[in-house]
Amino acid sequence: MTPDPSSQTAPVFAHADDLVARLRRLSETGTPQVGALAAWLADRPEELAFHSVRTLATRAETNANTVIRLARALGFAGFEPCRAAAQQALRGRALTYGARVGALAGRDGSELEDELLQAARATVEGVFAPELAAAIRASVPLIRQARQVHCVGVRGCFGLASYFTYIGSLAHANIMPTPGQPGLIMDSLAECDSRDVVIAITFPHYSSEVVRAAGVARAQGSALIAITDSHSAPIARGATVVLRPPMLGPHVMPSLSGAFLLIETLLAHLAAQDPQAQTRVRRFEERLLRLGAYVSGAPDGSA
Repeated sequence: MTPDPSSQTAPVFAHADDLVARLRRLSETGTPQVGALAAWLADRPEELAFHSVRTLATRAETNANTVIRLARALGFAGFEPCRAAAQQALRGRALTYGARVGALAGRDGSELEDELLQAARATVEGVFAPELAAAIRASVPLIRQARQVHCVGVRGCFGLASYFTYIGSLAHANIMPTPGQPGLIMDSLAECDSRDVVIAITFPHYSSEVVRAAGVARAQGSALIAITDSHSAPIARGATVVLRPPMLGPHVMPSLSGAFLLIETLLAHLAAQDPQAQTRVRRFEERLLRLGAYVSGAPDGSA
């Protein structure tokens, strides 16, 4: 019997193993069609988190009605809240990148692009959702009042960290360059104390270098801003502020577009509140123009 969603609080999966266990139970108790889909998903739960109703039905060789009935049998009002709950559950599990690539195999181009577009829109909305927007704003005075601000990220997150510190250091004198080599992270944090802020960025798989840097920040009394996927992430423990950008979409690795938008939003807030930001950026720009660092794209050589 299908649960009445109106009589229940919104269901959740406690973690990835809970998601799989409930799918396995449903494979035994559901109708033949729903049970078969549940058994298929129990072996590949990322399919439930990554795909639309139509795409999931195609990949599982079933129909859209069966997909929706499965979501309702799991206690959800419809497929979208079920998929969101599956995404949240899988955040706590370090899905291999190979599994993510496997979920892309054979995808139709137009359907894939539609799903990527939906994920991009949801990502923008997620960054500006009240809870995350408030956390971003709460980070601004910490950064503005700090003696020094360090931002640490490695591998895929190095680009996020270096973007923040490059743009940020142009406008704000207290933002330090991101260490260019993992071995320099500890060197850059050696003199941190309670007057400083450390921004640590890592997502599953969590980088050990960044986890250690977050530990150093905590040990030395610095404020820690954690940009990560979950409040249970290693760098989130004991953090002053936790920023959790959306990481949606069927990508090879968890999408970082939400994290980039989060960082750009944070930089905009910082610039809006620093009366010296415009002067610093203008002087920097003028110096680079004078030194010939920029090449004009205009045919007559004008800027």
